[in-house]
Amino acid sequence: MAKLVNWHSFNKEIKGKKLLVFSALDVCRLFGSSKIAAGFLLYRYTKKGFIVRLKRGIYAFPDALPTEFFIANKMCEPSYISLELALSYHRVIPENVYEITSITSKNPRRFKILGKIYSYRRVKKTAFAGYGIVKQKGMGFFIASPEKAFVDTNYFRMLDRLKPLSRFNKERINPNKAIQYASLFQNRELIGIIKRTLK
Repeated sequence: MAKLVNWHSFNKEIKGKKLLVFSALDVCRLFGSSKIAAGFLLYRYTKKGFIVRLKRGIYAFPDALPTEFFIANKMCEPSYISLELALSYHRVIPENVYEITSITSKNPRRFKILGKIYSYRRVKKTAFAGYGIVKQKGMGFFIASPEKAFVDTNYFRMLDRLKPLSRFNKERINPNKAIQYASLFQNRELIGIIKRTLK
């Protein structure tokens, strides 16, 4: 397969399918190759700089890189952008946040991709909610609502024995929604923190 699929056809087929990130399995499916042959082809094109490796087994085109938020969703599924990054995105806090922070229902993890840190923190499945899809540069990604990002942030600050978030724009948080999301964690201390900080 590696000899039969030239760069032009590879580039045209992957981009034609609008695969912003792709794997050896995608190559197998599109070109009818074995997994070993697909892996070799991806390795060869990576060495030549035609494609970039985002993490083990996941690739993208350097001239058509997805947004960081889109990459974050794809590197760990299911996940959604949250914590301080989502609060900054929704203008709840004034600070710029440079680490790409997400919530997942899987084990926590941390990646360095193209010079950026992508971190994921785990919540129980019942609390994996309160997010929606947003488009950026035509690419959809999942991000927490302002209220859920606020609750997620305070939940992990509580676990890390840090003080609750105090410097934020209360007008951008609906207290009733925040309390509803806090109840998903089934943690009385968290509910109390949310109620007090939003008084």
